[in-house]
Amino acid sequence: MSPLVLLAIVLVLLVLSLRIAQEYQRAIVFRLGRYTGTRGPGLYFLIPFMERQQTIDMRTKTVELEQQETITKDSVTIKVNAVLWFKVLNPADAVIKVADYNKAVYQLSVTALRNIIGQNQLDEVLRERAQINGALLQIVDAATEAWGVKIELVEIKDVEIPESMQRAMAREAEAIREKRARIIKAEAELEASLKLTQGALEMEKSPIALELRRMQMLSEIGIDNNTTTVVLIPSEFTQAAKSFSQMVGQGTPPPAA
Repeated sequence: MSPLVLLAIVLVLLVLSLRIAQEYQRAIVFRLGRYTGTRGPGLYFLIPFMERQQTIDMRTKTVELEQQETITKDSVTIKVNAVLWFKVLNPADAVIKVADYNKAVYQLSVTALRNIIGQNQLDEVLRERAQINGALLQIVDAATEAWGVKIELVEIKDVEIPESMQRAMAREAEAIREKRARIIKAEAELEASLKLTQGALEMEKSPIALELRRMQMLSEIGIDNNTTTVVLIPSEFTQAAKSFSQMVGQGTPPPAA
C-alpha cells in the first residue's frame, strides 16, 4: 500500500472521529456498548466503528402539561393544566437509567398533578395554588433525581370549573360582599349615633351653642331656595316646658303667676 493511500485513510478516519459539542451539550460515549465517559463541550474524538455517542441538551426545557380532568377531594370535577420547567444535571443517568427521560418526566408530572388535585378541596386548589405548586415540585423532583433530571419549577396554569359551580361561587361571593356592606353601614350608623349623642349633651350644657346651631340650620336650609317655613322656638320656652314636665311628673304644683 502506497504512503499516499495510507495517509488518505488516516485523514478519513481522523475526520470521521472528529466531533464538536456546543456549550449547552454533552456527549455520552459508548465503546462497544459500554459507557466510557461524557465528552464536551468543545472538540473531542471518537474511535471510528468502535465508539458511538448520544448527545444531551443541558438547557432548561419548558413543557406544557395537557389539560387533565380530575376530581377534587370534595367531589368536584375540574380541568387543570400546568407548565413544567426542568433540565438535565447528570447526562449519563438521563441516558442509561431511563429510556426516554423527556417522556418519563412528562408522564410522571401528569400523574402527580392528578393525584395532588385529588387530595385537595376545590377552595384549596383555587386559593392555595402556591402550596400545591410547591408540593407538586417536591414530588416530581424526588422521583426524577435518580434519572439525573432536576425539576426547577411547576406552575398550575389554569383551573376550569363547571358552570353550575361558577354560578354558585358567584352567589356566595355576592352574599359575602353584601354582608360586609351591611356590617360597615351598621358600624357607621353606630358611630354617627354616638357622635350625635355626644354633641347633644354638649349643646345641652351651653344654651348659646344650641342657638348657634339653630342659626346654622337656617342657613343650610336656605341654600337650595327651599320654600319650607321654619318657626324658631326660643330655648327659654324649651327649658320652661322641660321644667313644667318634671314638676308634673313629681306632683309639684306650678308656681303662681
